[in-house]
Amino acid sequence: MNRPEYFIGVDIASATFTATVLSSPTQVVVLGEELPNTPDGFAGFVTDLQARQISPDNCIVVMEATGVYGERLCYFLHSKGYAVAVEPPREVKKAFHSKRKNDAVDSQQIAEYGYRFFDTLRFWGPKADVLQQIAALLTSREQFTKQLTADKNALRALKRKAVQTPLANRLFEKNIRRLHKDIQAIDQAIEELIRQDPTLRKNAGLVNSVPGVGLLLTANLMVITSGFNNHLKPRSLAAYLGICPYEHESGSSVHTKPRSDRYGNGKARKLLHLAARSTATHKHNFRAYYLRKLAEGKPKRVALNNIANRLLRIICAVLRDGAPYCETHRSVHPALVA
Repeated sequence: MNRPEYFIGVDIASATFTATVLSSPTQVVVLGEELPNTPDGFAGFVTDLQARQISPDNCIVVMEATGVYGERLCYFLHSKGYAVAVEPPREVKKAFHSKRKNDAVDSQQIAEYGYRFFDTLRFWGPKADVLQQIAALLTSREQFTKQLTADKNALRALKRKAVQTPLANRLFEKNIRRLHKDIQAIDQAIEELIRQDPTLRKNAGLVNSVPGVGLLLTANLMVITSGFNNHLKPRSLAAYLGICPYEHESGSSVHTKPRSDRYGNGKARKLLHLAARSTATHKHNFRAYYLRKLAEGKPKRVALNNIANRLLRIICAVLRDGAPYCETHRSVHPALVA
């Protein structure tokens, strides 16, 4: 895609959104126009753009990832043919050092970010309905799991009291049983959605063949990669999940060990860490690798992070080759093949 003439930065809030249009960082066409975050506001926004001869052919709309607040606007603009880029808020914030903050300033910075980092923008597109359903179920499951943990802790505390309250105990026990059933129902629904789609069923089977990988990690990676179609390079996926170590060195005075920034998708990162712990305990080849890293002086967390990165490489490899994981497989350099 060629560099467009206009960059539109949109700062999303719950009730409104604010837009700034730039032709360059020093040439502001529109500064901080505020509109309601409703279908009527979206239509008015597009009408204003067209009145200024700004069309889908000569502009890009850039916004931060704000979850459901910006979702409807993304769908609307995409349906009108506009290119929409959705960027991580942390990346936009890192690009600027201004202490000023309001909606107009934020939208201007987002537009300038799009201009400066045009070649790395993440363009948005609607996900398949089945993936959106899986994503909603995963989010619901996460909330129910947190509630289940809180209720278990509360019940445990109540049962330790000197004076017991049977009604409170029964209510918590009833709620815990209900949450267990709801979580099981969600897992079954996710499995059924995957099973109904031939492509997702095939790819999920490949990913599930990797040691330590189960339904939840597979489903989360499926949503992140748009059905295992995007971002299947191990390094970029590791960076997105926040398990990619980064160097921090300068001259002879600044020298710290590489470490992961732990930003990114927290649910998938947690599940990948659990998979790494499982394989380090129960799979002899991963166990040997883990013990070797510990013998080299690596901290346990670093060794587990190494295993998590290795699992990601294996996942990407089985999807690339269309073949399930084979424990005895050994890769051979092409130059050594006769």
